[in-house]
Amino acid sequence: MTDTQQGRSASRELVLSLRGVSKNFGAVSALTDIDLDVHAGEVVALVGDNGAGKSTLIKILAGVHQPTSGTIKFRGDTVTLPDPSAALGLGIATVFQDLALCENLDVVANIFLGKEMNPWRLDEVSMEIKAWKLLNELSARIPSVREPIASLSGGQRQTVAIARSLLLDPKLIMLDEPTAALGVAQTAEVLDLIERVRDRGLGVIMISHNMEDVRAVADRIVVLRLGKNNGIFDPDASNQELVSAITGADNNSVSRRASRRSAQREQSPETLI
Repeated sequence: MTDTQQGRSASRELVLSLRGVSKNFGAVSALTDIDLDVHAGEVVALVGDNGAGKSTLIKILAGVHQPTSGTIKFRGDTVTLPDPSAALGLGIATVFQDLALCENLDVVANIFLGKEMNPWRLDEVSMEIKAWKLLNELSARIPSVREPIASLSGGQRQTVAIARSLLLDPKLIMLDEPTAALGVAQTAEVLDLIERVRDRGLGVIMISHNMEDVRAVADRIVVLRLGKNNGIFDPDASNQELVSAITGADNNSVSRRASRRSAQREQSPETLI
């Protein structure tokens, strides 16, 4: 991290702090002594290869799994997360990769699913007004809140899922592969949305395999490898550094390509743009 980034993070509220968090499934160690800090108004990208422990860590913070050991502090208080409702109650919202939307229901019904206003006699007008307000605050491109989810694009569906997570005014939102399987325009729309969530003062944890998406919005990049911390980088870190941290291999196609380009520059700098 640069000195500017460190100073900016230090001036913000520390929303989440993990120290020594481990998770075992029988004899299998999925996470070992994980440390992680997330500040308000900050996007922290969580990257790593398949099996690195990213999803396990997110599920611990969402209350799906309980850690075997370690300490979780949320807004300065040591907390336990026995179930997802406890995480939501504290202010930790999660948008999983499958989004968990009901395609046959409209946008309003999906945003308020399970949290309806006056469930005995639905207050459709109030729910529609609040849905529009949430979506407008996110500058969302949704044609109508009465459109069924099935008719929306992938980016619009991601927008609805994020809007639903903001309904209870969380302090931390976790996004699991928010741009997976999206086109270029839809990816740009979702990345803009993540920036707007950060600008609302929320802490954001974003899991992604796409390094360009990570660089576009992340303030810090945390690398997990084989269930352990393996470095913290700023968005300007080279692909070679990130790939080496993710794979544990210094000699790979990225490093070899960088070496070849460096050698070519030294030999004929005038031929390279």
